[in-house]
Amino acid sequence: MRSYLRPYAGKLVLIWTSALLSIGASIAFPLVGEAVIDGPVSRDDPAGLLPLALLAVGVGVAEAVLIFTRRWMLVGPVLGLETKIRDDLYEHLQRLPMRFHGEWQSGQLLSRATTDLSMLRRFLGFGLLFLFMSVIQIAVVTGVLLSKYWPLGLLVLGSAIPIVLLSLKFEKQYIKVSRQVQDEQGDLATLVEESALGIRTIKAFGRAKHVFGTYDDSATQLHASTMQRVRLSAKFWTFLEVIPNVTLALVLLIGAWAVGTGAITLGALLAFTTLMLSLVWPISALGFLIAMAQEAMTSADRVMEVMDTPPSIVDGSGTVAEPRGHLRLEGVGFAYDDKRLLHDVWLDVRPGETVALVGATGSGKTTLTALVPRLLDVTEGRVTVDGHDVRDLRLSALREIVATAFEEPTLFSMSVRENLTLGNKEATDEELESAIQTAQAGFVHDLPWGLDTRIGEQGMSLSGGQRQRLALARAVLSKPKILVLDDTLSALDVETEALVEEALKHVLRDATGIVVAHRASTVLLADKVALLQDGTITHVGTHQELLETVPQYRELLAAEEVLA
Repeated sequence: MRSYLRPYAGKLVLIWTSALLSIGASIAFPLVGEAVIDGPVSRDDPAGLLPLALLAVGVGVAEAVLIFTRRWMLVGPVLGLETKIRDDLYEHLQRLPMRFHGEWQSGQLLSRATTDLSMLRRFLGFGLLFLFMSVIQIAVVTGVLLSKYWPLGLLVLGSAIPIVLLSLKFEKQYIKVSRQVQDEQGDLATLVEESALGIRTIKAFGRAKHVFGTYDDSATQLHASTMQRVRLSAKFWTFLEVIPNVTLALVLLIGAWAVGTGAITLGALLAFTTLMLSLVWPISALGFLIAMAQEAMTSADRVMEVMDTPPSIVDGSGTVAEPRGHLRLEGVGFAYDDKRLLHDVWLDVRPGETVALVGATGSGKTTLTALVPRLLDVTEGRVTVDGHDVRDLRLSALREIVATAFEEPTLFSMSVRENLTLGNKEATDEELESAIQTAQAGFVHDLPWGLDTRIGEQGMSLSGGQRQRLALARAVLSKPKILVLDDTLSALDVETEALVEEALKHVLRDATGIVVAHRASTVLLADKVALLQDGTITHVGTHQELLETVPQYRELLAAEEVLA
């Protein structure tokens, strides 16, 4: 946090200084009133009123200027702090591995990046400063009251004891319920997001009532938790309202008796009462500010849960000067939560060579292909590109060499052109058109605004095959030395698949290819086939060789219904 505040150190000094001076001005005003009552008014000296009146005006103007300065200067640092933390949080999320994103609900991450950071901003921009000012004002005014007439000062000081005790009890209870509310808000955001993305499935199966029931249960639970928090806060604030009012009544009663006995002057009682009234708002607001502080602490804790998660995939420092695309898997293994998914995997794919990776569902094909661009890291052995361990390379350099098209393509809520050029920002129109033709994605020219047509979130306005073709075009456009196709052709019809495969033959001549395949037609794209069984590669050879010599390979293709 200190590093975030450092750029605003100068402004923060001025803000806190103006806050302290404004407290001084608010305390000085009742003392000027005391001087007026006990001086010119009691002596019947109209001439003496003018300088005191001017002093009162000066104090009032000074306080107004200090308040304006404080509020005006506070906006920039607070908004800047929120923006910087949000940027760092987003950047950190990009560094975290796929395993992290698979374990966390997207709604929880969304609520941390929006709701929690907004809550932090509100506290830092309002709550923290006013909490500090309230505590300082209460302490200083109480000291002044003790110096004026110690019996009344002790009465005011004694009224603070139940407030402190109740605040400590309130803090423990509020932290728990506040965290519960914020977690439930994240769960509700997840449900909304999933319902929006899965609206086709919900409608297709007629499950709107069921989904609404789940949402309503979550919303009802959030309502109950929020009401629990409100009831807790209401009890605390009510108690804080009662104590100052009772104390004020006692001050007026005892003060009037003291004036009558000559223990204090009328002006002193007026100043005492005015100063006492100046404590009503700080004490009443204390509950609100403490509640805000607890919510901000909970929000900070939730944000730091993400920020404190170390990236398990650490960026290397090396590069490949002239990449050729020679890929080797040397004794590779991968374990997840102590479950060994891959072990002792050896594979050598030479530049320009294409290997089809074939295996039963759940055999680890997607996991294996994810090791090449370091979406996951090996737990045994190593993956090398042109002799360099991929863990020693800069991630940006590695992912310029390796491009991946996934079975479940991800498209963003932006134009077709922007989605495609994610793979290559410097691509020319000619290169873009070539990639589109290779992926048989010419349908984009029939969209209302062609390549500038904005497609919906996740590309839901397109068919599955269209999304796959766009994802494939994006991968091709990056001109990788190693192209990984993770069952990218699965959603294509037979005719389109044949056209795409014919075009891919030309692309794969200039790139090393790893193709996850289920159909014989896709297998035939490859120079050789690697059979993945029981977490390791058991056979490598041409499609014909494996058909003739490996019964498991024939059975697998038959089970996948890829043979005519």
